[in-house]
Amino acid sequence: MRYEFLVAGHVSETVRAAFPEFDVADGPAGGTAIYGPVRDHAALGGVLARFDQLGLIVVEMRKLPDQS
Repeated sequence: MRYEFLVAGHVSETVRAAFPEFDVADGPAGGTAIYGPVRDHAALGGVLARFDQLGLIVVEMRKLPDQS
């Protein structure tokens, strides 16, 4: 599964380094898009917990189509 997380604001290099398995890009409305593979629902919970620990506000989360 692949997911995209839109977080409020621009993230620092430290935050980018906390998500080495994901790509990070400028998102809409001045936010940041963080996206990539998530192995299963347990891993998804871990990613969301990491956002919380870093104080990031997830404004949108969506499952992306699989890349073939």
